[in-house]
Amino acid sequence: MQSQSLLPISNPSSPPSPSCAITTTTDTMLLTSEPHIISSPSSSTILFVQDDDHDDNVSKIEKKPLLSRAFSYTSSSSSSLSSSSSSVKQQQQQQQRRRRVGSENSLLSGAVGSCRRDMGRAANDTYVVTRLSFKLLRYLGVGYRWIVRFLALGCYAVLLIPGFIQVGYYYFYSSQVHRGVVYGDQPRNRLDLYLPKNMNGPKPVVAFVTGGAWIIGYKAWGSLLGQQLSERDIIVACIDYRNFPQGTISDMVKDASQGISFICNKIAEYGGDPNRIYLMGQSAGAHIAACTLLEQAIKEADAEQRASWSVSQIKAYFGLSGGYNFLKLIDHFHSRGLYRSILLSIMEGEQGLRRYSPEVMAQDPNAKNAVSLLPPIVLFHGTADYSIPCDSSKSFADTLKALGVKAECNLYEGKTHTDLFLQDPMRGGIDDMLDDLITTIHGDNSETIRANSTPRKRLVPEFMLKMARSVSPF
Repeated sequence: MQSQSLLPISNPSSPPSPSCAITTTTDTMLLTSEPHIISSPSSSTILFVQDDDHDDNVSKIEKKPLLSRAFSYTSSSSSSLSSSSSSVKQQQQQQQRRRRVGSENSLLSGAVGSCRRDMGRAANDTYVVTRLSFKLLRYLGVGYRWIVRFLALGCYAVLLIPGFIQVGYYYFYSSQVHRGVVYGDQPRNRLDLYLPKNMNGPKPVVAFVTGGAWIIGYKAWGSLLGQQLSERDIIVACIDYRNFPQGTISDMVKDASQGISFICNKIAEYGGDPNRIYLMGQSAGAHIAACTLLEQAIKEADAEQRASWSVSQIKAYFGLSGGYNFLKLIDHFHSRGLYRSILLSIMEGEQGLRRYSPEVMAQDPNAKNAVSLLPPIVLFHGTADYSIPCDSSKSFADTLKALGVKAECNLYEGKTHTDLFLQDPMRGGIDDMLDDLITTIHGDNSETIRANSTPRKRLVPEFMLKMARSVSPF
């Protein structure tokens, strides 16, 4: 028997009506208003028809094949899939754009944040130095001598400003400079690291203590030396420390010792060679570094005292324009404006003058074993230095040699207190003191290092350097 499908047709909105005539063909059926069951002989479809119209008009219903519906469903499904696929692609592209924009924004915000942190540190350091300067003025008083010296210092700085700008740009923006590395828990326990461009293997290290008359010392003062030595394959670590009146000499020595300890124990993480560490200081920094070295040697000679670093880790000590016997220098400093009362406050009284004079300390019979532990001592001094006479370095070297320490003093004819440290490096070209320093550190490789290094360029015109030398308060 042929299978049949049933299709109900109704109109519930109208009541039933009288019967009507029905005519069927293969394609079309005429339906009356009375319900009937209609079967077309040429079709396998049976229709249940109920017409609810009261009209005698005949409704015409066309039978449509089922294939068109299926085709329509397939077409709409495929178009729906294709539209959803394109929308997914659009979403993915939007997500990629968002990620790219987010990445760019994060990089920009990171750079801005780093710049803000650097500016914040600089502002904080400037505030500290300014606050201490005003505090210092209360100790010094406002006298004619200090007014003249401050004016001279201002003129000196203005004349060297072309060099300071270039060095400052390097200090703040070079990727080779790591500023503000923390080495202790005190407010100024920070150091700056100057790294060579070529870090193919461990590099020799110079731990540098800056000068500043024990009052205005700051780690950034060593940026010119750090730049020039790092260009010659040497890592430089400039140690900051508490100045007077924020601290006295014992605090300065303690800070320097902590900084040296950090360098001895951590410098390998920055590419430094822990077996080639040199200690260096300039002016007041030379005095502080020498006191630190001798005090550490005394601790090591006393087996009961434990230390975080050893004098044996220091290959050599370099003292640049330093003072080493305050019993001889106190009257000279007083005549130069660093009054006796201030110096005694810095050195913690009369006893401190003896205790913190390296030359006097070395001559103490109780320090004989400690002196034997000292590394080679190399001193640099200009013969025209009026801030600290060159006799200070000559006397210290002679005392150490008499005690069996390997020591030497290199004098530079006609050089002032700042010539060796500032004017000569800013002049460019040949720098005798720097060449002597590099030769001691690199030894046989010094000529190769010089040949491969960038030539020293002039930072300040010669006439400005000569004028700065003439007005220098140092």
